[in-house]
This record gives sequence, C-alpha cells and structure tokens, in this order.
Amino acid sequence: MKQFKLSSKRKSSGQVVVLLIIVLALLGGAWWWLNSNKENAAREGAAFAREATQKIAGQHDINFFNSRLSPQARVNFPASTQQEFMNEIVKLGAPVRPVDVQGKIEFNSQFFEPHGSFHSRIYYPAKYADMDLTISHPVGRWQIDEIAFIPQQQPGPGPAAPEAAPPPPAAPAPQAPPASPGGSAPQAPSAFTPAPSAGG
Repeated sequence: MKQFKLSSKRKSSGQVVVLLIIVLALLGGAWWWLNSNKENAAREGAAFAREATQKIAGQHDINFFNSRLSPQARVNFPASTQQEFMNEIVKLGAPVRPVDVQGKIEFNSQFFEPHGSFHSRIYYPAKYADMDLTISHPVGRWQIDEIAFIPQQQPGPGPAAPEAAPPPPAAPAPQAPPASPGGSAPQAPSAFTPAPSAGG
C-alpha cells in the first residue's frame, strides 16, 4: 500500500514538472515572437520613412503622399493644400545628393503601437531643405501622421568682400602766416562774440 502511494506522488510530481516545462517553453516562444515582431516593425518603419522621404521630396509623388496620410493628416492636408505643398517642393528640383534619414521607432506598451519621428536634410541645386516626418502603424500599414518641409538657404562661401580703399593722403599741416613787421601775429576770431552793451 505504501509503495502504491509513493508511486502516485512521484507520478504527480513528474506531471507538474512536465507542465512547468511546457509553460516555460510557451512563455519563451511568446517572448521570442514578440521581440521578433518588434524588430521587424522597427525595420519596416525605418524603411517606410526612407521611402516616404524619397517619394515626396525626391520624386514628387503626390499620389503616394495622398494615399499614405493618416485620417487626421488628411483633414489637415486637404487636396488643395497637398498640391500647394508638393508645388513648393517641385520648384526646388531634384536632390543633388543621397538623402540621409535619421530617426527611430518606438512602441507603446513595450511591443505594440509602433510610431516614430524622422528627420532628413535634402540638398537641392540652389537650396537645402529640412523634412520632418511622424509616422505610425495603427492597423494594416504605415501612415504619415505629420509632415513638415522647410526650405533653407544653401550654405556656402558668400561673395568676396571688396578690398578696402587706400586711406586718402593726409592734408598738409596749416602754416602760420608770416608775422607783420613791428606787430604781433593776428589772433583768430573767437567763436563766442559778446553782445554790444546798451547805451553805446
């Protein structure tokens, strides 16, 4: 009888161990899956920011711009405003060097609701411009929440300053008139003349 009870306890202890192993394996798998999804989302978000910058600032693709605006951004950017925004970029021409996009993706609740802010400087033939993007991935695909495009003056050496003109020659020092014979030299009139007295 004792042997039967002992084997039952061993059997139940073994089942508990197996269950713990299964639970730990499931938790480890879930943790790996969440981290893997997080890394993929961060890569996809950065790739979308680069694509959006190239499509808008480089290729002037208004269809891409319109299709990727979030619902709130579409309210802020109606069709007429989108066209004006793109016209200002088109005036600058095509970028003259590769665009470097800087930023990162962050997550709400550690693993979910990815969003990010990105900044890039685009060099055009006559000017450069700064572009700021705020993106998110609520459901289905990445979208543009906010966008700012600020043209600046192209940095570079300005026109050469004209050379300073040589100073004018110094005027000769005034010479005193020759002394009159038998008298002292005349004195210069004073700047202050007293008023004549009353009664002559």
